[in-house]
Amino acid sequence: MSIPKTLTVDQCRLLLVELMRSDGTEKQMTRGSRNNAMALIMLETGVRVGELCGLRVDDLWFAEQPVEFLVVRAEIAKNKKERRIPISRILSETITYIEAILWSPKKANSGSYAFFTNDPSRALTTRTVERIILDAGIKAFNIDVTPHTLRHTFGTKMMRKTNARVVQALLGHSKLTSTQIYMHPNSDDLRKAIDS
Repeated sequence: MSIPKTLTVDQCRLLLVELMRSDGTEKQMTRGSRNNAMALIMLETGVRVGELCGLRVDDLWFAEQPVEFLVVRAEIAKNKKERRIPISRILSETITYIEAILWSPKKANSGSYAFFTNDPSRALTTRTVERIILDAGIKAFNIDVTPHTLRHTFGTKMMRKTNARVVQALLGHSKLTSTQIYMHPNSDDLRKAIDS
């Protein structure tokens, strides 16, 4: 079993900053904010890139406020099983910001895709999101970063905070064996073991 590639806290921060970069035009700033929000959603919820692309506005913004739980609908979930993921404070703030600068100005309604190019009725493709994340990783710290790297980073972070069954539910794994790849020790874990 190979250890999944993950990002450090500093690498996550650098990636998010790079995704937010723009040349200063309003369109570029909106695109940067959208790209930053997509990566933050993957880092804070562990959704797969296909699930991210399938999200609708009302999956994130409902009744004029950010949702408390991201519900990955069965029709976009890889294993066709719905799951609920709590939304963190930072993600809630990001959703509020994205609603104001992306969804409202583009007249994106509740059924519109959350992440789109110019037309809210057409979702970004997984290939486009992969390219956005890869380009940002190269520019930020010269490492190939994929959306799955962000999912692995979330899974590994959660495994240090809770048990494997909870991580399994958050990631939508049908088998616990799929979740066990996140049980690998990192250098901090090894140092704590030796120091104690």
